[in-house]
Order: sequence, then C-alpha cells, then structure tokens
Amino acid sequence: MPGSPAPSTASPSAPDLPRAARLPSLTGMRFLAALLVFAFHTTFQTRFFGGGVGDTLDDTFANAGFYGVTFFFVLSGFVLTWSARPAEGAPRVWRRRLVKIFPNHLVTFAAAAVLMVAASEVFTTKGVLANLFLVQAWIPEIQVPNTMNAVSWSLSCELFFYLGFPFLLPVLERLTARRLWTLTGVLAALTVLVPAVSGWAVAGTPLPFIADGSLSFEQIWSVYFFPPVRAIEFVLGMIAARLVLTGALPRIGLLPAAAIAVGGYVLNSSVPYLYGVAGTGALWLTPLVVAAAQADVRQTPSPFRGRVLVRLGELSFAFYMVHGLVVTYGHKWLVAGKDLSGAAAAGLLLAALLVALALAHALFTWVEAPAVRRFSAPRAKDPAASEAAPPAAPAPATTVPLTVLEAGE
Repeated sequence: MPGSPAPSTASPSAPDLPRAARLPSLTGMRFLAALLVFAFHTTFQTRFFGGGVGDTLDDTFANAGFYGVTFFFVLSGFVLTWSARPAEGAPRVWRRRLVKIFPNHLVTFAAAAVLMVAASEVFTTKGVLANLFLVQAWIPEIQVPNTMNAVSWSLSCELFFYLGFPFLLPVLERLTARRLWTLTGVLAALTVLVPAVSGWAVAGTPLPFIADGSLSFEQIWSVYFFPPVRAIEFVLGMIAARLVLTGALPRIGLLPAAAIAVGGYVLNSSVPYLYGVAGTGALWLTPLVVAAAQADVRQTPSPFRGRVLVRLGELSFAFYMVHGLVVTYGHKWLVAGKDLSGAAAAGLLLAALLVALALAHALFTWVEAPAVRRFSAPRAKDPAASEAAPPAAPAPATTVPLTVLEAGE
C-alpha cells in the first residue's frame, strides 16, 4: 500500500479523523466492480461473441471477475470498519449483516431453482443445502461451490468475515500505526505465499480446461474459494480504514491510485493462474479504495460520485446476485450453438445487461432496501443503540446510509 507509516510514537489512543456519514465514491465504484464481474461472465465464462472479437474480449476480461470480487472483499472490510458504531455488540453487527445478504440470497436461490428445473438440470442434496446455508465455499468439491446461483459462493466468504469482524476490530483498534503497517506487510506477503504453497503442497486431479491444464480443483479452491484465505483481503481493507481514520496514511490521489489499479490488473493477467485469481489483486485495489474515501472526506473532485453512478452502485449487490442467472440461462437458450452475427451478439449482450439491471432494481426496491430498513436499524427503545450511533453529517440527496451500501457480496 502506498504511503509512509506514521512515526513510531503514534498510538491507538490518537484521535480518529471525523468519519464521513456517506462515502458516495465507494458506492459508485461498487457498480464498476460488479460490471467487471459481468464482463467476465459474458466474455470468458460464457462467450456472447465468437471469432476474433470473442478471443480479444476473452483475453481482455479473463481476470475481470477475479479482480471485481477482490475489490468487494477489500471494500467490505474497509466500509465495515469505517462505519463501525462504538460499543456495538456482535449480535447487532451480525443482525445488520444478515439482513443485508440473506433476503437477496433467498430470492435468487429460489429463482435459480426454477431456472434449473426449466433447463432440466440436476440437483444434488449437498450442493443445494450448502448453497442455501452459505457454506459452499468451505467444501473442496468441484460440484459444490458454484451450484444453484453460482455467484453466491462469495457470500459464503462474506458470512465468515462478518462472524469474525466484531472480534477482529477491537484488536486492530488497539494496534499502533507501526504495528498496523507491519501486519499489512505480513498480509501482503501472504497473498503471494499462499498460491506458491498451494501449487506445491495441495494435490488433486488436474483440470484440462483451466489455465495450462496442470492445476487441480483443490489447488484452485484453496486459493480462490477457501474463506480463511480470502479473509486476507477483508482484513487488508480493515487495516486501510484504521490507517486512514487515525491519520497514519498520507493522502493518495485518485489518479495515481487508479493507475496502480489498472497496472495491477495488467500484471495479474500476466502472472501464473493461482497468483492472478485472488489475493494479490488486493495489493493494487486497496489504494484506490483509500483514495476514494479520502476524496469523499475532503470533498475533493471524484469521477465516481456522479448521481447516476452512485445510483447504480446502490443496486450493485442486487445486480451481482441476479446477473449470473441472466447471463447463464440467456446464453444457454439464446446464444449457445448459434452462429450469431456481431450485431446480434452485441444486442443480446446489451439486453442481458439491461434485464439484469431491471431485475436488480426490482430486487433492491422490493426486497433488499425494505429488509435493511426494517431489521438493521437499532430499536428506538434500546438506549445503548442510540448511544452507539454516531451523529450523521449532512449528505447529498443522491446517497443512502452505509448500512445499505456495505458490501454484501
């Protein structure tokens, strides 16, 4: 992470910087990250375009989904830490997070079941139950993590992060800036070490259709799906928030941070497969998260704060949850096996995007937002809750509370 550590005299008792009640730039960036995942699913995993155009898009977006998911994991740790309420107990934290992710999950789980029946696909008891209860990322069997609504495997990781967050945050809050920087270095090293260890120590049958055909699913699972490994990215986001809040991290400009993120994407697209699919992306994306948050706190210009992009960011979790179903079954029924012209492929791709956005708007409006409003706010009769909630600064009308925006992917 760019920047110099604070002097060794810094202590956890140093006054925190004022917290912005809204971080609209991070909200806008959420949609761009979700769009990266959509691009991956429509050009690499299921190809809407054939021929040379398809090959070019395949090469360009082959790592886009991995990068987008890493962004969400880093962002989740950052935003949860940034918006943490003093003296808020673990049960209340867990309640707020569960009402954020489970309503959308249950609706898209049911939609996936209907679509699977319509497509005459096979259900497995283990896959269905693991997906329903969001434990699929813990199971190193190729048929399990991506069953039902495949993208929900990342919620399995997020659920693990949320369970540990109330216990991790007090530990990080007690660390000096020097120790936070030391921990950052250790975690950064782990993002490189884990793929090396996995490639050497984890066995399994190689999959001929992944990378160069030398990797087993177990090796990929240990780097990409396994929640404790993906927690490295989440904790890096937490540390970044602590360093910003305590004033131990110098200001990072949005332009250089964006250049780091783009350069990191190019680098991750060129390294061996296990290094490019997961944690190393956090090294290049964390500065961008920090820079956007700093821009919002200081009210400096940010291209991610526009009204339309922020609104799309509000829909990003719902979009993430529905887009895979739209893409998978739209491709199966309208694209696969057909010799489409470039114009027809582009039209279907645009239609898939618009349908996913329309469904995301419906899911957010009728499921996600009402559930968050109803169940995540502290009860009026709970004095501890009212004391725990910090005063909110005035915010533009185009933003919504962080409790709605916190990453749920």
